[in-house]
Amino acid sequence: MSHRRSWWKTAIGLLLTAVMLFPVYWMINVSFTKTSDLRDSPPNLFPFSPTLDGYTAVLSQQLPYLGTSLLIGLGTVVVTLVISAPAGYALAKLRLRGAAPLTFILLVAQMIPGVVMAMGFYAIYLNSGLLNTVGGLILADSTIAVPFGVLLFTAFMSGIPNELIQAATVDGAGPWRTFRSIVLPVSRNSAITVSLFAFLWAWSDFIFASTLSRSGQFLPITLGIYKYIGNNTSQWNAIMATAVVASIPAAILLIVAQRYVAAGVTAGAVKD
Repeated sequence: MSHRRSWWKTAIGLLLTAVMLFPVYWMINVSFTKTSDLRDSPPNLFPFSPTLDGYTAVLSQQLPYLGTSLLIGLGTVVVTLVISAPAGYALAKLRLRGAAPLTFILLVAQMIPGVVMAMGFYAIYLNSGLLNTVGGLILADSTIAVPFGVLLFTAFMSGIPNELIQAATVDGAGPWRTFRSIVLPVSRNSAITVSLFAFLWAWSDFIFASTLSRSGQFLPITLGIYKYIGNNTSQWNAIMATAVVASIPAAILLIVAQRYVAAGVTAGAVKD
């Protein structure tokens, strides 16, 4: 009886997974479909005459956008780690005054809609010369990732035994050396988790990019796809091929960092 019940649970899980992943499959299917076959009714569930024309268009037209998104994503990761890791350590171990209100402010900051933040950034960037720049997008995307990073680092570092901190202090290490030599190495899982989420937020950002860098020289892949749709509404195989190529880095990162993310997200949830 338990075996039959387990079988039904597995079947339901596979069915739900197939439903959720069908849009991904359809994106891949269309990317290999010829333009002449895209208007077939009913549509083909499999590209019987596959073509690489869409991917050829991606390699010839979309690589600069992919490079810009990669630069923005890596820059966002660096800025996020540089700010959130020390901040998390300070909130977790240095007994700062006002730590509780600051944590509440970080939670509230994550609830602010991106559109509202984009409008504020636009007014600031217009007067500071950061409009239509890669650096401006890195700073804007970091404002989304930093609060999350601070909260995650704080949760993890709160679980680090105080004996480690005290031993480093006895050996003559100051707060900065203790953070750099003791706390940061044991916070690897949290650092990888924060880096992954920061990169994915920057990689998939459209609101900040369309508001702050619409006419810039270097545009991210989200704007590249948006402009490509506007200029080539009949070449859906090329549009979907661009989406497939843009999804590959995120998929690879999620697969490689899966076990670190699982450990980093649950860090600090249970304490001894």
